[in-house]
Amino acid sequence: MSQDKDKIESSHAPAAIGPYSQAVRIGNLIFTSGQVALDPATGTLVAGGIQEQTEQVFANLDAVLRAAETDFTRVVKATVYLKDIADFATVNAIYGKHLATEDVVPPARTTVEVARLPKDALIEIDLVAVVGAETGEE
Repeated sequence: MSQDKDKIESSHAPAAIGPYSQAVRIGNLIFTSGQVALDPATGTLVAGGIQEQTEQVFANLDAVLRAAETDFTRVVKATVYLKDIADFATVNAIYGKHLATEDVVPPARTTVEVARLPKDALIEIDLVAVVGAETGEE
């Protein structure tokens, strides 16, 4: 397995606004940066509450995973940061539509409540996914 680290970028997800990548690939693993509910076209937080923000976060993550030539079915770890843990049930329902679909083993997950997120977002999610052959060999 190569130890080269490759930058992953998608124009369909918010551009990195600091010294980080939307995602990096090392070997057959993709590590996404945390995504908040920024509209990639405007760079502003989407209107609405936790449901709208969670859907946008998943749209952004989907774009990054596609740029890495993988998808939600290959996610092995998710970390969810919530401004208010009371939003857990709403987020969990949307999360399930994307990461726990029928016949897919859901990823391991950590969910934590945090004091504040970038742009005063209500949610941020980062993922680790596999890319390449099903066996992990390339």
